[in-house]
Amino acid sequence: MTFEREKMREKLAGLASEGIFIGTSSWKYDGWRGLLYDESRYVYRGKFAASRFERNCLTEYAEVFKTVCVDAAYYKFPDEKYLTGVVAQVPDDFQFAFKVTDEITIKRFPNLPRHGHRAGMVNEHFLNADLFHRLFLEPCEPFRKNIGLLMFEFSRFYPTDYEHGRDFVTDLDKFLSALPKGWPYAVEMRNRQWLQPDYFNCLAKHQVAHIFNSWEAMPSVNEQMSLANSRSNPELCAARFLLKPGRKYEDAVKSFAPYNRTQEVNEEARVAGKKLIAEGKKEKKKTLIYVNNRLEGNALGTIAAMLEAP
Repeated sequence: MTFEREKMREKLAGLASEGIFIGTSSWKYDGWRGLLYDESRYVYRGKFAASRFERNCLTEYAEVFKTVCVDAAYYKFPDEKYLTGVVAQVPDDFQFAFKVTDEITIKRFPNLPRHGHRAGMVNEHFLNADLFHRLFLEPCEPFRKNIGLLMFEFSRFYPTDYEHGRDFVTDLDKFLSALPKGWPYAVEMRNRQWLQPDYFNCLAKHQVAHIFNSWEAMPSVNEQMSLANSRSNPELCAARFLLKPGRKYEDAVKSFAPYNRTQEVNEEARVAGKKLIAEGKKEKKKTLIYVNNRLEGNALGTIAAMLEAP
């Protein structure tokens, strides 16, 4: 599917006017130069300036798209300076989806260098509603109209974390009960066996959306959509097309970088995206859909295919 910038811009603007926002996971990809991005805008002293591109390309992205998923907030609590900077680059009607900082969503820190001495340790701030309110929501408050989704992404839990899925649901229920109301909360799971009625009922109780997600060890988005009560918030729907189920993230990066073209069509994901768009239009439900380069090789082409008539 060929990416046509102006055609895409018109279609996305029309959908956004109906409450359906479609965008990508992050936006700073060199492979999109010449597709989405005009390289001449980032030339300094006759050469392409990577730092200028990194700093300013969100403005050009927002000329076409009306939303984006921000991964940066997952690694560090967003402060006023950062939020002011990104919001200043987009139109007033632009919607950000922020991943909530892992300080809130990780139960035990993985053995990764970025966690330093805490690697392998239990996280004392897991599901800490007060900390989330103070360090995440309060900085976001001035920019509330530009926040379309706050995503609690939970990495896969192991038996050492929770013996049963219902134990996690109990903790999740307590956490959601303590959160300020009125924000567009959503939960993304990575434990496929936990997609049970008690989980969806918990989300519905708090008007929190389940994020339909295409991921390594998860059922397909189509399968998740078929589960009873999976649409846990009648006014908000969210989906993230990240990876083909069964494929490891590292393998997708190795196969698809630098993400300048579609390398493997995932027809099932494309159909699911079209279904979500149609459902959002029919039910007049705010719908946010995000596509990652690691799904097919180029998120721009995947989105263009999802926007084609069934």
